[in-house]
Amino acid sequence: MKKFIIILILLIPALKVNAQEIGELAPEKAPAQFPRNSWGADIMFGEGGFGLGTFYRRNLVGNLSFFSDFSISEAKDEQEIEYIDYYGRTFVVGKKNRILQMPFNVGLQQRIFSTIISDNLRPYISAGVGPSFIVTTPYELEFFSSFKKARGYFTAGGYVGFGAYFGLDQDNLVGINIRYYIIRFFNEGIESLEGKYKKDLGGFYLTLNIGKMY
Repeated sequence: MKKFIIILILLIPALKVNAQEIGELAPEKAPAQFPRNSWGADIMFGEGGFGLGTFYRRNLVGNLSFFSDFSISEAKDEQEIEYIDYYGRTFVVGKKNRILQMPFNVGLQQRIFSTIISDNLRPYISAGVGPSFIVTTPYELEFFSSFKKARGYFTAGGYVGFGAYFGLDQDNLVGINIRYYIIRFFNEGIESLEGKYKKDLGGFYLTLNIGKMY
């Protein structure tokens, strides 16, 4: 019995060492290092319809990035009501002009929650400002032929947004975001419906980002 006690006492330090080794925490995984630059395409779905765009983004420092983007989408008056005729063609009663908005924005994008959310999901907030080129074409004419009588306007705008990038791929960039565009005229605006001028364009857009990192 005494021999057993002596052996047990001698084993206690060894048991303590083994317990500490087993209980040691694994070292934390280093944050993923993504390329600094990315560019690609934006596919946009908004209140006025479908849109397309392109973007460039460059990481400045830490979680802060600079970006620029350009897009083309249609703007509609909130009072427009679309009808379908007997032949399946759509039309809007009283519509005077089609409106295409082409904003160019530069701004900053800040990644958020980077210390508590895995790199597989990288949420961010963003804000940009810049000039907007607006084109109107007569609604009474066919879409492509109406550009012969197009008129152009310049004004200012911008947007704020929230979104996220997905995955750990170091080459391909995939993300989704929601943006609220503000594009405003400082004069009477543009005649969208007959006799009704529209000063505020923009609105909400759900945007899918597909690009490359390098």
